[in-house]
Amino acid sequence: MKAERLVALLFTLQRRRSATAAELASELGVSERTMHRDLAALREAGVPLWTEQGRHGGFRLVDGWRSGLDGLTAREAVALFALGVPSALAGLGLDTAGSAARAKVAAGMPAELQEHAALVAGRFHLDAPGWFGAADEPPALASVVQAVWAQRRLSITYRRRDKVAERELEPLGLVLKAGVWYLVARVVPDDARRTYRVSRILSAAAQDTTFDRPPDFDLADWWRSSSAAFEQVARPVRVRARLDRTAVRELRRVFGGEHLADTVVSLGTPDADGWAEAELALEDGEIGLGQLVALSPGVEVLEPVAVRAALAAIGAELAARNAQR
Repeated sequence: MKAERLVALLFTLQRRRSATAAELASELGVSERTMHRDLAALREAGVPLWTEQGRHGGFRLVDGWRSGLDGLTAREAVALFALGVPSALAGLGLDTAGSAARAKVAAGMPAELQEHAALVAGRFHLDAPGWFGAADEPPALASVVQAVWAQRRLSITYRRRDKVAERELEPLGLVLKAGVWYLVARVVPDDARRTYRVSRILSAAAQDTTFDRPPDFDLADWWRSSSAAFEQVARPVRVRARLDRTAVRELRRVFGGEHLADTVVSLGTPDADGWAEAELALEDGEIGLGQLVALSPGVEVLEPVAVRAALAAIGAELAARNAQR
């Protein structure tokens, strides 16, 4: 649309000291003829454009003039942290702010919003989705988001296997990992910090009581350290293996969608024969070995040697037991 193109042109001129019509046309993806028409339209709208002649000449805004449009609103500043992830924006109630933020980001975030940007980064962290994770739609997400923003204590009922627990929390932040929302919160009154999968929250009610955020708490740092600690305890064995196409398709069934992004550390591009190298984080002992067996015959363990030997022994036993008599 022409109006959107003119806004983009205005921000481009504010960002660049001077540019020729050809340079502007190239940056905005239009013809040079169209660019001259757009520059004329800006002049007609009262934008003070100055034309400099000569080898290094071009179009520029009169020094000191600002459009007043480069100031981001609070909602648009928040949306900048989730551009390209519509599900995250929608979950936080910010989907309509995304398009406006895209038009303004080229001009740079104003200094007066730096404090607000730091506040947002401290409360919402995006851990990029894995290949296989399916997004869940937790019914309590809206209530949790409001409590995080308002810094209000949150009373929840939470499903833990076959039990339902009640907790009073101080919600510190939300993390979106592989399409799954997690709440990081301080448990009242024991001061422990815990992570809760939002889809397992059966009910959530914000209280009137507000709380002060711990000054030393950084959401992204906490998530990285807690995730690493969890993986070391729950999945201490790292296995490098080759998987064929069938085994890759079976990964979700064998490991389960909820934990797949944590189990499949990396997955390479298939070669000409359809085999891809992967790194898997597995539980120790029979559980991890049984999962590898479930991927057979399309799995070849490369490292560690002990796991490769154990898998080979199982294969030899199966072959011997099922050999024709």
